[in-house]
Amino acid sequence: MYEAHWNLLRKPFDAKVDAGTYYPSESHQAAALKIHYAIEQRRAVALLCGESGAGKSMLLDSCLSQLSDHFAPIARIVYPAMPADQLLKHIARQIGPQASDSTHDLCCSIELIERILRHNVSQDCHAVLAIDEAHLLQQFGTLETLRLILNLANDNCAYESPITLILCGSPSLISHLSKHSSLEDRVAVRCLIERFSFEDTVAYIQHRMRAGGCSRDDVFDMRAMEAIQMLAQGIPRRINRLCDLSLMIGFAQELRFVSSATIESAHLELSSHRRVA
Repeated sequence: MYEAHWNLLRKPFDAKVDAGTYYPSESHQAAALKIHYAIEQRRAVALLCGESGAGKSMLLDSCLSQLSDHFAPIARIVYPAMPADQLLKHIARQIGPQASDSTHDLCCSIELIERILRHNVSQDCHAVLAIDEAHLLQQFGTLETLRLILNLANDNCAYESPITLILCGSPSLISHLSKHSSLEDRVAVRCLIERFSFEDTVAYIQHRMRAGGCSRDDVFDMRAMEAIQMLAQGIPRRINRLCDLSLMIGFAQELRFVSSATIESAHLELSSHRRVA
C-alpha cells in the first residue's frame, strides 16, 4: 500500500526473509560460523539460543540453505512440544520419506530412525536435525530421548555422530540442558545471539530499505533511528513492526521522512494493540 510513496519495489520489513533481505549482524555471523563448523565437522550437538524475535530462525534457514548435498537429509521440527513417542515418529517422517504415517510405538520409531541413519552413513551422507523452540522439550522430558538418536548407527560412523542435532531456543534452554549432562557433554558449539547495537540497528534498517528497492538512506532520520533502538531494544522482529507501521503512517500523512514522532506514534499504536489482546 505504501510502497509507491517511498519509491519501494516491495515492503522492506515483511516477516518473510530471503537471501536479499537477510542481514547478519556480527553476532549472527559468529553464530553462523559455529553452526557451519558443527555440521561440517559432523559434531553431535549445536546450541543456538536467543530471545524471541532475535533472528534465530532466519539464521538457521540461511545456514541450512548453504549446505552441500553430502549433508542430507535435513529435517526441521518447528514445534517439538509433544510426548517422546510422537516426537520420534515425527522425526522419522522428517528424515525418511519412506516412513509410514501409521502408528508406531517408541521402539518402532527408534528402529526406523536407526535404519535410516545406517543407510545414510553407508552413502557417506550426514543428517541434520534442527529443532526450533527446543526449550519446550523440557515440558515433556524429551531432551534425554534426543540423546538416544545420537547413539543410533554410531558404530558404523567414522565421526562423532551420524547426525548433527541443532537445538534452537530461548536462553532458558541452556539451564534445561545443564540438567542432562550426558546430552550437554555432546554439545560442540554454543551460540548466543545478542541484541542489535545502535550501529547494527541503523545498518539493518538501511539494508532492509535498500533490499526493498529504496535508493534513499535518509527516510528514517537519526533521531528516528535512536527512537527505534530505544523502543525495540535491538530486537529485529520489533524493529520490523515499528518500521513497517511507521512507513504506513508516513504514507497516510504524506511525509517525506520518518521522524522520531512518527516512530513514537507507531509504538503507541502497537502497544495499545497488545493491551487489547
